[in-house]
Amino acid sequence: MVLLLSMMIPAATASGQSFEETKDAFQQSYIQEATGETNGAITSLKNVYSEKSYEINLRLGWLSYQAGSFTESMAYYNRAIDLMPYAIEPRFGVVYPGAAMGNWTMVIAQYEKILEISPNNSTAMHRLGLILYGKEDYESARKYFEKVANLYPFDYDALSMLAWSHFKLNNFREAKVLFQKALLHTPGGSSAMEGLELLE
Repeated sequence: MVLLLSMMIPAATASGQSFEETKDAFQQSYIQEATGETNGAITSLKNVYSEKSYEINLRLGWLSYQAGSFTESMAYYNRAIDLMPYAIEPRFGVVYPGAAMGNWTMVIAQYEKILEISPNNSTAMHRLGLILYGKEDYESARKYFEKVANLYPFDYDALSMLAWSHFKLNNFREAKVLFQKALLHTPGGSSAMEGLELLE
């Protein structure tokens, strides 16, 4: 009931703006973003800003990231997370400025929280796998890529990264089979082709 009530759209926002004014500000911001006027898009939404609006905070998080204002972007995204703690879209959003600032601990924590909320979220699993692979934690990366490959057995990216993880762990037989499966999906896949060549 509380969740449903929070989703209801009031006739006027907490900032005192009418719904029509808020809708017009969103429309203007989309037009401005499309024409490269990111700062103008931010201003349009700030004119109707309400700290209680999930949608405005989410949108300002994205626009601020696009403008290179990473700290401000994180603040808006975190406000959206506070407003809707079980939503995963602001958590996917906040990782962009977090990664841009090199805050990988926060990025990993957000992906783990997404998986706590949505255990089979393949995007979060794949990205966590990539981060761990980059940290040379190949066994942990393998586990995430394996989960994605079990959900999407004919996905090139999942198969090739799972293959590379096995390769780094010296599981060459498994790596070869997976590289070959990846090439059935994308016959010209450079990553899988490179892996097979190294195994020859």
